[in-house]
Amino acid sequence: MSKTVILGAKLNLKRTALNTLVEEIKVINTRSEEVLKAIDDAESEEDLGAVEVTADTIQAELDAKTEEKTKLEEEIVALEAELETINQKEPAAQETKGERKMGNIVELRAGIKAYVQSKGVERAGFTSVEGGALIPTELLKAQDTPTDELDLTKLINVVPVTSGAGKYPVIKKSGNKMSSVAELIANPELAKPVIIEVLYDINTYRGYIPVSQEVIDDADYPVAELIADEINDQDRNTKNFAIATILKTATAKAVTGVDGIKDMKNKSLKKVYTPKFVITSSLYAALDKLKDLDGKYILQPDVTVDSGTKLLGKECEVLDDTMLGLDGALVGFFGDPKAFMTMFDRKKASVQWVDNAIYGQLLASFVRFDAKKVDSDAGFFFTYTAAI
Repeated sequence: MSKTVILGAKLNLKRTALNTLVEEIKVINTRSEEVLKAIDDAESEEDLGAVEVTADTIQAELDAKTEEKTKLEEEIVALEAELETINQKEPAAQETKGERKMGNIVELRAGIKAYVQSKGVERAGFTSVEGGALIPTELLKAQDTPTDELDLTKLINVVPVTSGAGKYPVIKKSGNKMSSVAELIANPELAKPVIIEVLYDINTYRGYIPVSQEVIDDADYPVAELIADEINDQDRNTKNFAIATILKTATAKAVTGVDGIKDMKNKSLKKVYTPKFVITSSLYAALDKLKDLDGKYILQPDVTVDSGTKLLGKECEVLDDTMLGLDGALVGFFGDPKAFMTMFDRKKASVQWVDNAIYGQLLASFVRFDAKKVDSDAGFFFTYTAAI
């Protein structure tokens, strides 16, 4: 393979890593702004004690990420200069950006396929992680995802992380107003923001890729594409289940009939939240037959929301019964999923050959994340009963 393609591949990986770092720095800056607002509200050293440690931790993270970003930018400049020098010496062999990208993808696929076919012996052409083959983000993103596939991560707050465990500060939505200086002097407690330290601990989830020996032996079979498709599917399904599990931990509430749902929608949550419905298929089927006093169905199609459906004017996402309960369960979540929970995503998908007592070895896939409830006031898990 030509020197320019190899350099192009290195450059592409560095740029991908830089883009990831930029996004992580944006998240840290957002957290920093929230803590700074809390510091501005403090009126004494005692008030500062609640946020000082968090501010120091965030600053340390920001400094480390900024230093890493600077180093990556310098490496990218050096690679670009080296690539430009080679291109000037060999103008006839110069490749376009698209060709370099295609060469990079081809090299990645070939390396992963060789790893699979050799049962982990061949390890060239890709990055290794914990003894397995790291599946590059650009290879996963190349897969087309049908628009009707359920992805609950779009409803919640997702924070990319690079460490296996840590703390994440959350300032609860209180709906409080500002207080006058006179009020603060009389009651200093008014100035203290409510900050919750959420502890996360990244979990590793493992699945198996359906790759038979016949597939491995078939040199023309697109092994890399099969792995990317399967990892995308397993990653989405695993995260959907984890999100649904957290939603079920919301404060329980019982509602009866359409009026009960309306009361919950209108009175149960503070107006600072942006609520949605996440309900079972059975509940959807029951509500789909109901009309309001004006004779209009309470479930209405709406192309302006991702789910395509609104329930009493709020977006409504429909899940299989077993994700939120048992078959036939008339249950659901009502609230602000983005405020209610956060997913800490390590964003490291990989494959590795693992021993199996029956089949000898199986190709396993791994994803890493943690999901936590961060604001219990942001939603309810309700059980519906039809009005008599």
